[in-house]
Amino acid sequence: MTDLSGVTTWIDGYVQAWNSNDPAQVGALFTEDADYYTAPFRPPWHGREQIVTNWLKNRDEPGETTFDWSPVTVTDEVAIIGGTTSYPDRTFSNLWVIRLDSGGRCREFTEWWMEHPASAAG
Repeated sequence: MTDLSGVTTWIDGYVQAWNSNDPAQVGALFTEDADYYTAPFRPPWHGREQIVTNWLKNRDEPGETTFDWSPVTVTDEVAIIGGTTSYPDRTFSNLWVIRLDSGGRCREFTEWWMEHPASAAG
């Protein structure tokens, strides 16, 4: 079951793992057989072990980003959130689809991201 409190707790854990790159923190977010979709039409990272491995291959450096988010919708089955990820030199809009199990771990995660256009230099 998914509710806003559970989603908030999970996203807080995601951001902590994002900033630590600690394999145990990353792994704790996902069920053993979770699917993590990183792009349309690309096969998901399947299972906790593959998620952790690929996360660490594609990691950001600790403290490199800020992430702000708000819920689009939260139902018993799914949460959809909109977010903004800011790096020192670029910004992305994010749309996440999150499906949690009854224990608060993610069993399916899908992310879409769109880079904001660069500011016109004057």
